[in-house]
Amino acid sequence: MTARSVAQTVHHVLGEPTTVGVVAHDGSTAGNLDGRVMRLHTPRAIGYIASHPGQVGFARAYLQGDLSIDGMDEAYPYEELRLMDGFDVRLPPLRELPDLVRVVRESGVSLTALPPLPELETPSEVRRLAHGIRHGRRRDAEAIRHHYDVSNRFYEMLLGPSMTYTCAVYPRPDATLEEAQEAKYELVCRKLGLRPGMRLLDVGCGWGGMVRHAVRHHGVTALGVTLSRAQATWAQERIAAEGLGGAEVRHADYRDVTERGFDAVSSIGLTEHIGVRRYRSYFTFLRDRLRDGGRLLNHCITWRSPDHVPMRRGDFVARYVFPDGELAASGRIVTEMERVGLEVQHHENLRQHYARTCAAWCENLSASWQECVAEAGLPTARVWGLYLAGSRLNFERGSIQLHQVLATRTSAEGESGYPLRPDFG
Repeated sequence: MTARSVAQTVHHVLGEPTTVGVVAHDGSTAGNLDGRVMRLHTPRAIGYIASHPGQVGFARAYLQGDLSIDGMDEAYPYEELRLMDGFDVRLPPLRELPDLVRVVRESGVSLTALPPLPELETPSEVRRLAHGIRHGRRRDAEAIRHHYDVSNRFYEMLLGPSMTYTCAVYPRPDATLEEAQEAKYELVCRKLGLRPGMRLLDVGCGWGGMVRHAVRHHGVTALGVTLSRAQATWAQERIAAEGLGGAEVRHADYRDVTERGFDAVSSIGLTEHIGVRRYRSYFTFLRDRLRDGGRLLNHCITWRSPDHVPMRRGDFVARYVFPDGELAASGRIVTEMERVGLEVQHHENLRQHYARTCAAWCENLSASWQECVAEAGLPTARVWGLYLAGSRLNFERGSIQLHQVLATRTSAEGESGYPLRPDFG
């Protein structure tokens, strides 16, 4: 068999797609150069791809500037991800490994393993996530800082005025992102049955959007907690500027909340960080914060199937975006809530809304691309472009979903405080 060139080897790893061409750093070419062209600018790209032929190898080469695709919008690479999603990216069979090793050696690079859970700080520098017990307090705090403490200014450009980094609810197809985020908070408030004088606990409160909406529009007293100091500082400043008495955001672990007797608890986008094995203790803790008849609304990303393979450390999202993130099927959420004595009243899938939300965030990133790069650095901005475009694609195809599960702490006498029929839209 004739030895493959560098470009031919990479094209082969991609599954030899007929619509894509490859141009390597040594001038070799392969595939359809009249289609979408992938360019390998340095020998290092070959090392990344050979070490990790799946999504992480190609992503790492792109993030470090060693790989590009002609015509690609770095802020919104949705079409490129749709294209690559159809590739049959694979490890070469054993009989072809000598050819791959030869190509790597001739490129002058070594096959070194990528460090676990790196955080890109510059194009050539990474930092390991602090060691510790998976989903222990110290490591959870490190994981949250990795994802959320990028820069408040960066998030303002990415998320828009609402500063809300969770799935919006679109009341109509032409609604704006801001209208949809307002509708999401209002839907949660209505599901929780909030009325003036009630007490709300919002765990994983982010920049305080739910806290501020509930206090402003429903007259409750609300406490929000977040592990991100940057989020807490932003939220505290906004609450003070808006003069919202009864609204509080703490920089704290949700497990540090000692108050009890809340009328309602909202968990919007926190369960993804908890760890599946800790669901029972998590829902037990939230149940114990509620009074009898109080309501809990859990809003989180889920797998489509209970048989879906868990997020792997080698996946792009696990390595670069959500360290220690874990997902489960919505049925697992329901089961764990019921196991701790909560009574599930309502269950809703908002998958299509999250696809729209991700698309809107991508558009924001594209519109402010240069400012986002200046604020957070090119590698981080590229990570977010890939992550959000890929998330949109996965929500559209249904491989991941977004479920809201509403439950009550029903009393021993069977009093739930829940109406005969839901009174929310």
